[in-house]
Amino acid sequence: MTPEHSKTATADHGPQSIDRWLHLWAETRGGAAALINISENQTFRIDSSDRGRHILRVHRAGYQSDAAIESELAWVKALAANTGLPVPRPLPGMDGALLQSVRLNGAPQRAVLFAFEPGREPQPDEDLRAHFKTLGRIAAQTHAHVEQWRPPHWFERPTWNAASILDPGGLWGDWRTAPGVDGSNRAILDRLDARLRAELAAYGQSAGVFGLIHADMRLANLLIDGNRIVLIDFDDCGFCWFMYDFAAAVSFFEDSPAIPALKASWVAGYGQLRALSDVDLAAIDTMVMLRRMALLAWIGSHRDTDLALQHAPRFAAVSAQLATDYLQS
Repeated sequence: MTPEHSKTATADHGPQSIDRWLHLWAETRGGAAALINISENQTFRIDSSDRGRHILRVHRAGYQSDAAIESELAWVKALAANTGLPVPRPLPGMDGALLQSVRLNGAPQRAVLFAFEPGREPQPDEDLRAHFKTLGRIAAQTHAHVEQWRPPHWFERPTWNAASILDPGGLWGDWRTAPGVDGSNRAILDRLDARLRAELAAYGQSAGVFGLIHADMRLANLLIDGNRIVLIDFDDCGFCWFMYDFAAAVSFFEDSPAIPALKASWVAGYGQLRALSDVDLAAIDTMVMLRRMALLAWIGSHRDTDLALQHAPRFAAVSAQLATDYLQS
């Protein structure tokens, strides 16, 4: 996950330390780096007077393995080649490799350069219905693609399921230790945890409902350019329920009164390319709550990031209210 709120560059993480590695790519030689954000990874915009703009992502050591990063890039390249979807375009270094090694603050890290994509991030207070119809169609295209695509034998991506999200040792941390989880709401969140596990077990993980997905199609990972939507940041892609992609799209504003209309638009767009059963439709609300719990865990394990600081004061309390509504439905 990459937060939409930038952090101020420091000597350790800012352009001063990344500039000396820009010679690794022909497109960035002689360019100037500007830090966009820090989250799991550090993201820089590289400006060059004669080569234009590019985006450089420096991976946090230990978050994704080399094979996992290479797998993400393999899927992105396959999506571009096989579907024509507007997705990030990774660019090789001078040695021909997409994955490059840099050293920031004395620590070795992996880095990938991407072509710059124009566009703006949509906001929750806009009328997003048309965009969500397009986003549903995009999700259906990616899901249809993975049902036919044969990944390389070394392909490696995380699995987002009940255990990896809800267990204390989850991929994004333990929701039980998140800010605001206390005696006033812990019981309702425990009930939600149990209900989600039961619903997900009943839904199952058959090939028709579970597979490789983007897993983070939230507003911060969309670029709107006229009628075009570019889907960026595949860093959290992994194996999960297909309907989770809608849940990720409404991240951090699940309590908005606009959600039913956005859900209807997304389903309409999705259904243009891929049929949804009544069971699939019923699972969407479960996915929204599963994602909410994933975000609660993420806020707890990333509490020093701008995004976590922004949402931490009310996130657990609102999650408990959403849980109450869900459990009563």
